[in-house]
Amino acid sequence: MAVESVAIQNFMQLDDPQCEERIRRAKAKLGERVVVLGHHYQREEVFRHADFVGDSLKLSRLAAGSRADYIVFCGVHFMAEVADILSGPQQVAILPDLAAGCSMADMADQARVERAWRELDEMLGGEVEQGVTPVTYINSAADLKAFCGRHGGIVCTSTNARNVLDWAFGQREKVLFFPDQHLGRNTAYAMGIPLEDMVVWDFDQPHGGLTPEQVRRARMILWKGFCSVHQMFRPEHVDAFRAKYPEGKVISHPESAFEVCQKSDYVGSTEYIIKTIAESAPGTRWLVGTELNLVNRLHQQFKDEGKSVHFMSPTVCMCSTMFRISPQHLAWTLENLVQGQVVNRISVPAAEAEQALRALNRMLEVSP
Repeated sequence: MAVESVAIQNFMQLDDPQCEERIRRAKAKLGERVVVLGHHYQREEVFRHADFVGDSLKLSRLAAGSRADYIVFCGVHFMAEVADILSGPQQVAILPDLAAGCSMADMADQARVERAWRELDEMLGGEVEQGVTPVTYINSAADLKAFCGRHGGIVCTSTNARNVLDWAFGQREKVLFFPDQHLGRNTAYAMGIPLEDMVVWDFDQPHGGLTPEQVRRARMILWKGFCSVHQMFRPEHVDAFRAKYPEGKVISHPESAFEVCQKSDYVGSTEYIIKTIAESAPGTRWLVGTELNLVNRLHQQFKDEGKSVHFMSPTVCMCSTMFRISPQHLAWTLENLVQGQVVNRISVPAAEAEQALRALNRMLEVSP
């Protein structure tokens, strides 16, 4: 007789300490059968239960290499998709709350990208397949990774974006980069590509709001997408910090605006930010342009070394969709697994997963 799944409503009234104890008990019962992944932007009440912590690709690869039957990804939807694509057929990827999405990823859906591809082909005289390499940030849905797999394209992360763009320009003259315009612009500019060789494709406008001449002259075609957290950071925030703390250092994620990155001392991924601050001298002061939960965690981690870690924006902003993963949802997920029930499984269709894996493998081949 099948065991009924435990209802989420039974958990939403629990307080965090109750959930913490139930999470610990469930993990102990499941043992090596489950691995809990915690993205850096997760709230502390969830993050502390992770078996592996890191950025999305690193976590997926660690989980795929584990002996776990169940991969519980405390992150957002596209991350669990990547875990499903990279993991073995016997492993099951789970997202504790299906509402945990990504506003940036949502800005580039398959219908919009397919339309843009057709319009680019029209503007380039039927030469889009010969002239444009599609590059999608890992912060995108599986069907867009599959699109890149079908069209000779590739996936990138904020860590390997430069290596990926080097490869992409080695294939074709132009790059269509989506969904985050800022990562594309900041990376390309650091490679020596001038801003005048980049155009922004406005997906709400016919032909991206561009003329055929603008497209023909461009090397980088940047999708008009952005991260709702990193867009909060402004160059005047950097100026105010430097005026108050002239000796301070500024470090930003490349999803931040071009002007912010140009004013920063360091620019890099979440892992790069953590490593740079960890290796800095005691007593240093940092202004950090990335998600609030990570910044707060860094402040707590290094305050005993006399390091001061400041959040860049005066307005409190965190990844609201990532925040949807609560201790209550994690406890619900794990207790259902104890009962033999899988809830919120993330499963990418086989044909789509195969095409997406093609683009992901290209990325892994060119990454350091």
